[in-house]
Amino acid sequence: MAFPESDDLLVFLLVVAARLLVPLAIPTRPLPAILAALVLDAVDQTVFQTFTVLNLTNYQGYDKALDVYYLTIAYLSTLRNWADRAAFGIGRFLFYDRLLGVALFELTLLRPLLLVFPNTFEYFFIFYEVVRLRWNPRRLTRRLLLAAAATIWVVVKLPQEYWIHIARLDTTDLIKRRLFGVPVETGWGAIVAMYPVAFVGAGVALALLAALARWGVGAMLPPADWPRSFDPDARGRDVTPDQVRAAVLAHARRLFDRELAEKVALVSLVTVIFSQILPGVRASNVQLAVGVAVVVLANTALTEAMARSGVGWPSLALQFAASVVVNLGVVVAFDLVLLPFAGGRINLAHTLFFALLLTLMVTLYDRYQPFHAARLAAARTAAVTAALAAAGRILPPASGARAAGDD
Repeated sequence: MAFPESDDLLVFLLVVAARLLVPLAIPTRPLPAILAALVLDAVDQTVFQTFTVLNLTNYQGYDKALDVYYLTIAYLSTLRNWADRAAFGIGRFLFYDRLLGVALFELTLLRPLLLVFPNTFEYFFIFYEVVRLRWNPRRLTRRLLLAAAATIWVVVKLPQEYWIHIARLDTTDLIKRRLFGVPVETGWGAIVAMYPVAFVGAGVALALLAALARWGVGAMLPPADWPRSFDPDARGRDVTPDQVRAAVLAHARRLFDRELAEKVALVSLVTVIFSQILPGVRASNVQLAVGVAVVVLANTALTEAMARSGVGWPSLALQFAASVVVNLGVVVAFDLVLLPFAGGRINLAHTLFFALLLTLMVTLYDRYQPFHAARLAAARTAAVTAALAAAGRILPPASGARAAGDD
């Protein structure tokens, strides 16, 4: 059934709004939020085909950009939540591998690049969060983490990327044509009405299979370490607020560092990817990268100046709002002054969209990176303490505590 054009637009805006808003819950509810984002990614095209008559010619570009959006938030959440350095390092590599691949694809339109740079990070993220649901992920050795990533890469993602991007096969269309023998334009409501018994039987079979799999896997797993919780903070933070504040102050003493370089690289790649799908962008990728660097530098300078003066952001929302004001001024100046001088131009509406997207990325990075930095500082301190203890220079903390107790 085809809706009027205004209804098509409403459906489109609702789906896009859901794909933009749901990932914002990933830092505080990682597993359910990323699963919801994954489901939205899987069904949005079907929703458009079923309830609208929208032209989906450029759907692939929009889909890839929105995938990058929620994967970026997932990566930034690992800065906040993942205490295991091996898992974080593997996740960071897998994320940037995919981000670079999508950027190269958008610039060249060479589909094999999406096969060479598969989206392994997403399923690795889900794997880690499923483990953390009941077990301490520190049980996972580096070898086991690498084996999990390699298995996802080879067994799951390579076939999937080939199916979608090289063979260009659509699972939904294939099921409609081959299994039900109906045209691909047929809505799922009509198909269910035609084959109700088949759908009821499939639902019952899937429920039984899920129960059997849960029983079989549960019998092989070790006892759980803690009650099930989707909240990564439910079992306490691995770093204290004082450690996080110390990391913020240490970072604020230097403007140009590795964290600034990562922010510029991350936001530049995301901005370039989005710029390829938005019409009316006439700035070169180099000009966009320069603009991103200027905005990131302005945000970082503001945040670090506040930290040095002893003023912090009381909430993520306030930090985001203040950064939006700063960034809009920088981006509008860039659009009105620098770009015309260099022979470029950006549509104002798209400029504002880029500013909000960029602000979100930088704000989340600045908010969550100190957690990761605090963990690294604590690990270095522990390593130095252990080395001095091994050399006989100091007593290990546990031994000292026992001696004090004996006295």
